[in-house]
Amino acid sequence: MNTPIILASSSPFRQQILKKLGLAFDSFSPDIDESPTELESPQELVHRLSENKAKSAIGRYDKGFVIGSDQVAVFNEQILGKPHTIENAIKQLTMFSGHSVTFYTGLSLYSIEQNKSITKVVPFHVHFRTLSHRQISNYLDLEQPYNCAGSFKSEGLGICLFEKLEGEDPNTLIGLPLIELTKSFAEFGVDVLAQAAN
Repeated sequence: MNTPIILASSSPFRQQILKKLGLAFDSFSPDIDESPTELESPQELVHRLSENKAKSAIGRYDKGFVIGSDQVAVFNEQILGKPHTIENAIKQLTMFSGHSVTFYTGLSLYSIEQNKSITKVVPFHVHFRTLSHRQISNYLDLEQPYNCAGSFKSEGLGICLFEKLEGEDPNTLIGLPLIELTKSFAEFGVDVLAQAAN
């Protein structure tokens, strides 16, 4: 592909997911304010942030398709941040025990040349098993997911916490919905399979 692909994320998880498509890409860490605005819904928040992340490539790159993504976890209609500490992670997983959490992942594909973006919000539902305090403590000791929304890593041992997962694309939960990304590329006239074959 003559047009570069750029991932507006420093997340190793998102980089790993994008590599599944077999496309060469560059990446950078977007510097944007991620604070929610007053009365902004979780869907509106991730829509705005993913688009802002993608558009933060303006000035850094002259051309290319830029991928921006953002995710929030929602429980009892409240947005949950990253726990950052073991105490907060214990609180989150204790709250989730026996309940469901919805993750909203914003995905924006921005064409620098066309100054056009396609932005979508993809939901994913996680149903938690009933968890004991010991199970929660053991899990946190082993994976220390303090920088992950929801206090778990679904690509690792976090899978042991779940009763079931409900969504169209398991990549969504890790932070980059590949099915929707390939659809967005197609809307720009780019066939990802054809590009990966070259």
